[in-house]
Amino acid sequence: MNYEEALEYIHSIKWRTVKPGLERTRELLASLGSPEKSMKFVHIAGTNGKGSTAAYIESVIRKAGYRTGLFISPYILRFNERMQVNGEQISDDELVALTQEIQPVIDSMTRTPTEFEIVTALGMKHFLYKKCDIVALETGLGGELDSTNIIDTPEAAVITSIGYDHMKELGPTLTDIAGAKAGIIKNGGDVIIYGGGPEVESVFEDKCAACGARLHRTDFSRISDVRYSLEGISFMFEPYGRITTPLLGAYQPKNAATAITALEVLRGKGYGISDRDITEGVSDVRWPGRFEVLGRDPVFILDGSHNPQGVEVTAASLRTFFGDRKITFVTGVMADKDVDSMFGHIAPLASSFTAVRPDYYRAMEAQALAEKLSRYGVPVYTGETMEQGVADAIRLAGPDGVVCAIGSLYFSGNIREAYLGVI
Repeated sequence: MNYEEALEYIHSIKWRTVKPGLERTRELLASLGSPEKSMKFVHIAGTNGKGSTAAYIESVIRKAGYRTGLFISPYILRFNERMQVNGEQISDDELVALTQEIQPVIDSMTRTPTEFEIVTALGMKHFLYKKCDIVALETGLGGELDSTNIIDTPEAAVITSIGYDHMKELGPTLTDIAGAKAGIIKNGGDVIIYGGGPEVESVFEDKCAACGARLHRTDFSRISDVRYSLEGISFMFEPYGRITTPLLGAYQPKNAATAITALEVLRGKGYGISDRDITEGVSDVRWPGRFEVLGRDPVFILDGSHNPQGVEVTAASLRTFFGDRKITFVTGVMADKDVDSMFGHIAPLASSFTAVRPDYYRAMEAQALAEKLSRYGVPVYTGETMEQGVADAIRLAGPDGVVCAIGSLYFSGNIREAYLGVI
């Protein structure tokens, strides 16, 4: 088996064809010696911000001298990003070896695991073999029935911002979605929440009360004097003084505050995390594809927002950095997305849209997306290829303009490659 064959095997089963549940993951991991039982975790769920929050937590813990794991979903450029140790992606050879190790177990199961369940098992074995002290473990979808939820009570469970996404799987209301995310709350654990209004917070309060878990709310009043530039965002955060993050979304101070709250909980449990570890770890974080500046002349921003709440905060970030300037958008989405709910937030900012098709089996065709975007009263173009769409957007913006590529985490890697091929 080579690397390409390993990926083909992992990708061979699509999760939408299988009923959600933890039974397959439990069976698979039990057959592999239950590697998750030997490790410690910070478990992160939420609709938006969970990836960057996980990245902040991992960066700070690593800065404090611990051997860290990071498990993320999805990846941007290469599959190997999904499992990292001390900031290093799993190597191609390691991924092949692990896939070969677990393949006989998978093939012997009567209930074949899904792709994400296989990836979860690969991650657990990798983190065990690498002797990680603690793993920042991001859920894939939801929480309660997500395959990462086979772990016991984590060192901390973090629930980031809640919004409308994956309603078919999680439920139509915010309380339904919050209830699914609250599934990561375990008996006697510590739970850190971003918040989200009384209805959402009451779901977490009730689950914590039922589980005897301790609820910690992120206190955003600790944030002050936020300063924005395309080189980074800095803000005062009591009691640490000024903190700088290279992540540019206007929402990042709140994500960082949520991560710091979780780190303070870990420190209360005896983890040796200093104030300096926190400030330096936040400033050293790397998280591609989230309001990331790929280039200048024109400014070209890549943002993976892919649901109404995410696009709304992207619109707020664009206004924060560029005021009333019009933006040239290049966009591609998955076929199941509510385009009206998403793009209503950014249409007032648009000088034009260029629709492209992400290279993913669930993607919406570019022409179908263009037809939906045409109702907003601005010019809409269709890129036959990703490269053409990027080149057209750059041309339309001109050297003094702003381009924003938005719509799906799955197309972020496509956009990056196209951009590097065009400039």
